[in-house]
Formats: sequence, structure tokens, C-alpha cells
Amino acid sequence: MAQKPLRLLACGDVEGKFDILFNRVQAIQKKSGNFDLLLCVGNFFGSTQDAEWEEYKTGIKKAPIQTYVLGANNQETVKYFQDADGCELAENITYLGRKGIFTGSSGLQIVYLSGTESLNEPVPGYSFSPKDVSSLRTMLCTTSQFKGVDILLTSPWPKYVGNFGNSSGEVDTKKCGSALVSSLAMGLKPRYHFAALEKTYYERLPYRNHIVLQENAQHATRFIALANVGNPEKKKYLYAFSIVPMKLMDAAELVKQPPDVTENPYRKSGQEASIGKQILAPVEESACQFFFDLNEKQGRKRSSTGRDSKSSPHPKQPRKPPQPPGPCWFCLASPEVEKHLVVNIGTHCYLALAKGGLSDDHVLILPIGHYQSVVELSAEVVEEVEKYKATLRRFFKSRGKRCVVFERNYKSHHLQLQVIPVPISCSTTDDIKDAFITQAQEQQTELLEIPEHSDIKQIAQPGAAYFYVELDTGEKLFHRIKKNFPLQFGREVLASEAILNVPDKSDWRQCQISKEDEETLARRFRKDFEPYDFTLDD
Repeated sequence: MAQKPLRLLACGDVEGKFDILFNRVQAIQKKSGNFDLLLCVGNFFGSTQDAEWEEYKTGIKKAPIQTYVLGANNQETVKYFQDADGCELAENITYLGRKGIFTGSSGLQIVYLSGTESLNEPVPGYSFSPKDVSSLRTMLCTTSQFKGVDILLTSPWPKYVGNFGNSSGEVDTKKCGSALVSSLAMGLKPRYHFAALEKTYYERLPYRNHIVLQENAQHATRFIALANVGNPEKKKYLYAFSIVPMKLMDAAELVKQPPDVTENPYRKSGQEASIGKQILAPVEESACQFFFDLNEKQGRKRSSTGRDSKSSPHPKQPRKPPQPPGPCWFCLASPEVEKHLVVNIGTHCYLALAKGGLSDDHVLILPIGHYQSVVELSAEVVEEVEKYKATLRRFFKSRGKRCVVFERNYKSHHLQLQVIPVPISCSTTDDIKDAFITQAQEQQTELLEIPEHSDIKQIAQPGAAYFYVELDTGEKLFHRIKKNFPLQFGREVLASEAILNVPDKSDWRQCQISKEDEETLARRFRKDFEPYDFTLDD
């Protein structure tokens, strides 16, 4: 059975004309049926008309479709985008973030880059740099399996996009646009690339991503620039299209060439080199980092793939995980990581004792690569996270404890799944559940119960802030964070008299111990956990 296509809308500069846009979307949906997503590029906010936005922000009005937007392109609108990693701006309206990859539940892959080009340091909050573009390319293009992405969203046009193509009207693409965006488009090979800012509509003829007779056929790219919403010339600002995610398509169908396909506009002699010069970045370390094996008896190194470096003369290189935008305390390859707290390393994840833990065996499940939340994890990482959770449940059950798992995707940059064991003699699962719900109600926070086998990705989009807790029975409680949220909420509930009865430990900073004591606890945990260590099965 053929995969049902997704129905999407793309929009140019909204410039604060929210009512015009959403009324138009409603009219289209009434006539043609519902669409799955609305993707907005260019300037979403204008310099005035805050009153109109306030109605959406406060919930008086609601976007009629799930809407994803890019960030600021000027200093005046930076104030609307408080979180560089993306956040929910209003119901049904989500800011994707400065740069990154959005993967929908269908497998649709959207790469986004907010702002305008800047080659100067420091980079303004409304701009992207050569390093930003380089990191996006590195995230995706360094694997042999990489074929391209479904959609690329940028605000500026790519420079030279008009080469070999149909006329771009008054926009001179040799002078206008961003060479960094050209480089990104050439590397990522999007099937659709949307941009705005030039206040005009331009649908370029599709261009090929391979060299004829020299490379295997690849899919074509369609570049579409969209005008500003409500423009008096009635230039097209809304574009409707259907798409089946690349990963679900038959290979032969994917690479079919349209009859009007042209050469790649960025491959013109000399231009490729000039584009490339602007994105030179420091050479990145190999994707396969090495750490000393936690088993002191063996005394040799083990790679981050979790396999012994002696097991094969040609170890398979793992897919390179996303790179952090700066120093990260939890990326395992980072010098900031307190490696003496690490107690187990898998292929995609690792276990570490919590610093200032609620108990001596309070641990964290963390991805080795840089992922902000559970909803952003790739399938193979999710699989290992679940394996760690199941193993820890068995381990703690053997010690007369049940474990509670929670995540707070709010004011954090690297996923930390907190795993806290609670003695079975202390509290029942219902006691723990009631404690979370009661404390949430006291703080005027709503915790919703979600189905036991549901996927958190079904209710939370990448970039959305949330808190969720999972009980040993598989029951889950979820809260979508819209404004403020107590950072220590999960700890406070479990530290309360009703559960662990250690209220003085609700703040981890009050629970820190010496490095020597931390090393002792880590050694003890490693020894106790060893019979359950599934990473040794390899």
C-alpha cells in the first residue's frame, strides 16, 4: 500500500499580519481539507501590531494549524524568541530554534536555519555564522548513507540560485542572498527549499543534485521563495504541497527527474570554491571517541560504540551524533564531563551517578551525543534508552526498590533522564503518583496522565518545553510548560515526607559531597550493576 503523502503549507514573511494569514489558511482548509503543518520562513513578527500577537499569545485566538516558525532576522524582533533552542510561542505556534533538524513522527526531516548571514564575531542574536552552517552539514553529511533531507527552511535566499534557471525577476541572485545558505543547500540536497525576505515570489525550475554520467542519479531540488503576507501586489505568499518522507519512498521513484530539471546552480565553475571558502571551520574530532574501559581489570580502551577496540581490525564507524553549540557538561566526549561519575557506557547512551543525588544510587541516563530531549532522539538511541530503563528496573527490584524516571525539558541543553530508586517499603506506586499530582495542583500545574504505551513524541514536538514522569508500572504523567516551571519539581516531590522523607535534599546543590566520596559511590555502583550490564553481552 502506497504511503499517504503529508499535506503541508509554506509561508513567506508574516510581519505580524497573523489574522490575514490564519484566515487565509482557514479558507484553504475549508475548501481543500486539512493540512498537517504550516512552515513560516522570513520575518514572522513585524515592528508593530503587538496587540494582534497578544491575542494569540494569551489564547484569545488560536492558530488553526500546527505552525512552525524561524527566528529573528533583526534586532527589533529578537525579544520574541527568548530560548535559542526553540520553544512554544503560543498554542499551535512553535519557534523551531536557531538551527537544527526537526524529524516528524512520519519520518519527514526538516532542517532549519534562523536569521541572516554574519561573518563577524561576535555573531548577533539574529544571525548565523559559518560555524553554524558547518555544524549543520557535519550533523548530517558525514555518513555514507546520507542522501539528502526533505525540506530546508532559511530566511535568506541562497546566493547564485538563479544560475541555469528561469528568471528571478528583479532579484539579482549573483549579488543578493547568502553564500552560506548556498553551501548548506548544496551539502544537504533538500527536496524543497523555502526562503523569503525579498518580498517576491520565485519558483525556480527544479535542479539536479548529481553530475550526469559521472554520479548515480539523485533526487531533484525545488527552490521556492515566498512573498510577504497581505502584499498589495497579491504576490504568492502561501504555497501548498504534498510530500512523502524520503525514507519511505522507493529509491527509483525518489530519483525520477522532472522534464524541466536544470544543472545545479551552485556548481558553476569557480563559485563552488568561493562558497566553500566561507564555511571553513576547525577540523572536528572523529565521530568515534575513546574512553578508558570502566572495567579496570582489562586495562585497555573501549570505543564509544561500546565494543572492544581489539574485536575487529575494521570497526564500523557510528553515525555522528548532533554537535553541541558550545561547551556541554553532558556530552561524553566533552572535557567538561566529570568522568569519575560515569558508571556504564553503551553504544549510544551512558549511565552516570547524579551529582548531589537524592540517594547514593540516583543515576542519570544520558545520550553520548548531543540531544536536548527524548523527543529529539534517533530511533537507535531511543532503543538503548529503553534498554537501560528496563535493566535499571530489574536491578533496583532485586534490591527491594522501584524506580521513578523523569525528564525536565526546560532550561536545559542536554537530555538528562533522572532515575531515582524508592524503597518498596517506603511508598506504593499510587503513593508516588498521588504525590506528583498533589504537588502539581498546589503549584497550579496540571499533570496529565497519558496512555502507558504511548510515545512521548506523539504529544510533544521538538523544541517544546515539557516535564514528564514515568512510574515503575509504565504509567506516565505529562505537563507542557508554557511559562515558568519550578526547576526542582521532580526532586521536591520525591524528597518530600510522603516519599523518601529527605526534604533537605530537594536542591542538588545542598547535597554535594567530595570527589573522593563520589568516586567511592561510583566504584560501588559499577560493581553492583555488573551482573545486569547488557553492554558486556557484545
